[in-house]
Amino acid sequence: MTDAPRTPGTKRDKLMANLRAGHKSARQRSAAPAAASPSPEVTASKPGAFDFSELAPVRQLRMHRAAADMIGLDNPFFQPHEGVAGATSVLHGTEHDNFSSYNYLGLTGDPRVNAAAEAAIRTYGTSSSASRVVAGERPVHGALEAALARLHGVEDAVAMVSGHATNVTTIGHLLGDGDLILTDALVHNSISEGARLSGAARKNFPHDDLDALEKLLIDNRHRYDNVLIAVEGIYSMDGDFPDLPRLIRLKQEFGAWLLVDEAHSLGVLGKTGKGIAEHFGIDPNTVEMWMGTLSKTLSACGGYIAGSKALCDYLRATAPGFVFSVGLAPPLAAAALASAEILAQEPERVARLAANGQRFLTRARAAGLDTGNSAGYSVIPVIVGDSIGAATLSNRLLKRRINALPIVFPAVAEKSARLRFFITSEHSDAQIDRAVAATAEELALLREQNVGFASLVKSARD
Repeated sequence: MTDAPRTPGTKRDKLMANLRAGHKSARQRSAAPAAASPSPEVTASKPGAFDFSELAPVRQLRMHRAAADMIGLDNPFFQPHEGVAGATSVLHGTEHDNFSSYNYLGLTGDPRVNAAAEAAIRTYGTSSSASRVVAGERPVHGALEAALARLHGVEDAVAMVSGHATNVTTIGHLLGDGDLILTDALVHNSISEGARLSGAARKNFPHDDLDALEKLLIDNRHRYDNVLIAVEGIYSMDGDFPDLPRLIRLKQEFGAWLLVDEAHSLGVLGKTGKGIAEHFGIDPNTVEMWMGTLSKTLSACGGYIAGSKALCDYLRATAPGFVFSVGLAPPLAAAALASAEILAQEPERVARLAANGQRFLTRARAAGLDTGNSAGYSVIPVIVGDSIGAATLSNRLLKRRINALPIVFPAVAEKSARLRFFITSEHSDAQIDRAVAATAEELALLREQNVGFASLVKSARD
């Protein structure tokens, strides 16, 4: 005689059943027959605004939060930092060793950068108050773009109000139907969104697999007008970087364009921080587009494209994200300009960052931590392998006054959930050693206690 099936009755049982079931796919929903239009009486009885809590993705998000609450897992995100976030940061009134801010060279909060921003506010106010095309142009915009062009060693640059929007509007505007975009599987969401907006065909190649990229070019180049290859200077989740010389050879052989997103490699790679081209000793003018952000090494907010004058002039005149957006706020432009000038004057910051990154990587690997393919510069992951485990590890480190945030599914594959450590030039040896030791200790405890999604499901069944 078999046991009767268990009837879920508790709140926990129901929650776990919902989590395992997930929500219906968009295809299933669209296949359902359309409901008849509601009568005027029914329509009139409904509230005037749609209740977004009824959306399936919102309900799923709430279930995930409820599951975390059920096991006492605090939300590690949206922690308020009560001052400048550098090598240390104050959270809830207590100073923590901070490994979750990409203030790579310690320029955010630098008195010279603050003074430049304050002077710009006094001169121009806090906003450009219009698109630069009409009335938003300020002298600081041109000075910043000239500095960015010098930094990359190219003819010109065009600065925009958002790093994400820079990729979206540039790729979405330059490519279109009849074109092809080839992207590394781990490129940033902004590149993916730009490709989607463009309407061009898109094909991914496995991360850092340039043999696969070459095959895609052999099989597909002849079928399209323009082909763009998009990669990152340092990959923001893994901390590794591509073989730029081979990428250049491939794009030249097949007549493609190359975009290198240097958000995490400017100020990091190269002896003086000029990025991946300097690291490899490559002429930067052999790359069509250098994309970068102003929010990391350059301690402001915004994005830019650097390259030929023809490209930048075209984007200034026609790119929707530039033409139809307010100009970069003058204090932000001034802060980025001051940071670029300090970078050029103080390359020792880049050397300190490189030494700190290598120290963290070497000690993490010696402690048995899985750092993936990280090259040990600005980004070093510690792969945990389970979203709940990664979030729990982050919370336990926070209690030890170490701030390192988790990256969980769907940002990465569930088996690749991790803590991501951002290294700066300002971290001390003691901070690095303390963070590695604490991470290794707490991760060992988690594994001993079998903390993760599997244990959550088991607890719901017990």
